[in-house]
Amino acid sequence: QVQVVESGGGLVQAGGSLRLSCVVSGRTDTTNGVGWFRQAPGKEREFVAAITWLSGNTYYGDSVKGRFTVSRDSAKDTVYLQLNSLEPKDTAVYCCAASTHLNYYNAYEPRPYSYWGQGTQVTVSS
Repeated sequence: QVQVVESGGGLVQAGGSLRLSCVVSGRTDTTNGVGWFRQAPGKEREFVAAITWLSGNTYYGDSVKGRFTVSRDSAKDTVYLQLNSLEPKDTAVYCCAASTHLNYYNAYEPRPYSYWGQGTQVTVSS
């Protein structure tokens, strides 16, 4: 079994930054990557970013390219999401999820992610 726990959310002013962390535990050797999704009230879940453990390949949603950066520390089984130049529209619950078969073709969809965290709230004030 695999467990996923996010942290690092909070309240920040527009233009500010936050760093989210996602710790993966348990049978982490069965996973090959981690993705971040977000969901705002009344809106659909949106892909944010993803990264593979071994090669470090990264994938980004169009709305966050150039502002958010995903990275990993394989020794700590931790994935980070650096959020810069935050805007009120970035307000959402951010969830990370681990996948056993993440690749270029499926990284952007929820389907390949089997293990999900509870999420961490990010609120950006104007």
